[in-house]
Amino acid sequence: KRGVGGEGPSLPLPPWHVWGCWCATPVWCFSRLEEHAGGGACAELLSEEPVPLADCCLNPAYGYKLRPQGHCHTCRSGAWGPWGPWTGCSVTCGEGTQRRGRSRSPTGDEDRRGWELRACHLPCCPEPGGWTSWSPWGSCSVTCGAGTQRRGRACADPAPSCGGGLRPRGARGNPPAPAVGGSWGPWGPWGSCSGSCRGSGQSPSRSRSRRCDSPPPSLEPPGAACTGAGTETEPCPGLPPCPEDGAWGAWSEATPCSVTCGLGVVRLRRACDAPPPRHGGRGCPGNSTQRALCGPHGPCPVVHWGPWGSWTPCEQRPWGAMSCQAMVGRQRRTRQCVGHRAGGPPCPTEDGIGTIQLRACYNIHHCLLPGNWSDWSPWGLCTPPCGASPTRKRIRECRPTYPAFPLTVTSVGSPTPINVTFWGSPRPRCPLLDGQHLRVEEERPCLHVLPCPAPHERLLPL
Repeated sequence: KRGVGGEGPSLPLPPWHVWGCWCATPVWCFSRLEEHAGGGACAELLSEEPVPLADCCLNPAYGYKLRPQGHCHTCRSGAWGPWGPWTGCSVTCGEGTQRRGRSRSPTGDEDRRGWELRACHLPCCPEPGGWTSWSPWGSCSVTCGAGTQRRGRACADPAPSCGGGLRPRGARGNPPAPAVGGSWGPWGPWGSCSGSCRGSGQSPSRSRSRRCDSPPPSLEPPGAACTGAGTETEPCPGLPPCPEDGAWGAWSEATPCSVTCGLGVVRLRRACDAPPPRHGGRGCPGNSTQRALCGPHGPCPVVHWGPWGSWTPCEQRPWGAMSCQAMVGRQRRTRQCVGHRAGGPPCPTEDGIGTIQLRACYNIHHCLLPGNWSDWSPWGLCTPPCGASPTRKRIRECRPTYPAFPLTVTSVGSPTPINVTFWGSPRPRCPLLDGQHLRVEEERPCLHVLPCPAPHERLLPL
C-alpha cells in the first residue's frame, strides 16, 4: 500500500541491498533517528502500514523497525544503529551486570550486532536475624506467696541487616507470630467524574478508594480481613449543563510531496467547523492533519562531509617549528565532501566552515613539562561483553601542567582576539606512583554476569 503518489518507476536498488532477500522485507519506515542517554529511537513514522525495506532505504538517512515495538535500525550502509536500552541488573541486590546491544545496517556480514556489558549496583541484600538462647531464670519477685520469674533473649544470632526481620518460623528459639487483623488506610482523593456535564440519562459520578494496609492482614497465620467497602461513589457536584460539541469539516487537498527522492509524505488538513464547538462544547476528537506516503522517487544521493584529517604541525613561517616557546604558530586540517557530483547538491557548510579549518597554536610536542596524577577514572565497561570471565578497569594518568602562555592574542590591524590552543604530545614528569611514571591501572572481575544472547539473537536484527 503506497498512499498518495502511486507506485513510482521501477529503479535499481543501492548496492548494499543485493546481499539477500531483505529487500522485500516489510518494515515500519521513519524519517529521523534520535540518540539519547538511555539509547536510540526512530522518530517521525512515515506510514502506519509497513513498506518494503528497499523502498524505505532509498534514503540512507532514514531508519526502520522490523516490528512496531522492535529495535531501531539505520538505513546507512555499514553504519551502526543507536544503542538499545540496558537490560535489568542480573541481581536484585549487591553487584551484578547489565547488557545492551545495537545493530549494524545490512552489509552481507553474518555478525551484525554489537554488545556492551557493564557492572550495576543495587542496595545491600536484607539478612534476617535470629534469636539467641534463653538466659537463665531470674530470682522470684517475692519471698513468699505467688510471684514471677523472668528470663530474656536477644535478636542477635545473627543481628538483622539491611532491613531484614526475623528468620523464618522454625529457626532456633523463634516463637510463632500472632495473627494480625487488617485495618483500613485513609480514603484516597476523589477521582475524576465520569462525565463533564449534566444531561439526559444517568448522572455522572465520581469515586474514591482505600486500601486494607494499615496494617494489612497477616498471611501466616491468617489475619482477619478489613470489614466494609474499599470504594465509595457519589454524584458529581456542581456540573454545568451539557454544551454542543464541534464536528470536523471536509479534508483539504493534499500538499506536494515532501521529498524528491526516496519515500516522503503528503499532508491533508481539516477544520473543526461543521459546526464549531459552541457554549463551551468540546473540540473535535482526533487530528486536524493527516499524513500519507508519496513516492518512491528513486534513490537519494549520499552527500556528506567525511571526517576531518589530522592537524598539520604547529609552525611559524619562515622560522618553522618553535617547540616549547611562547610563540604563536598556525596549523590547518582538511576534509572531503563525500558523494558530491558535478551539478549535484553540495555538502552543507557548518558555521561557514567548508573543506579547510585553520587555528592558532603553541607547539609543545615532546616538551618536558611538570605533571600531576589524575584522579581515578570511572570504571570502564566489562570486556569481553560476550565471553568468559569479563573484567573492568580504571586508570590514573600523569597529566602535564601546561605553560602559562596567553590563550588569546590579537593580530596586527584587527582588534578581535584570536583563541590559541596547545598542540602536540608533551612528556609530563610525575613522582613515582606504584612504581609507574605515566599510568597506573586497576582491574577487577565483573560479578553475576548475564548469559550471552542466543545465536539467532546475535545474527538477526531485533
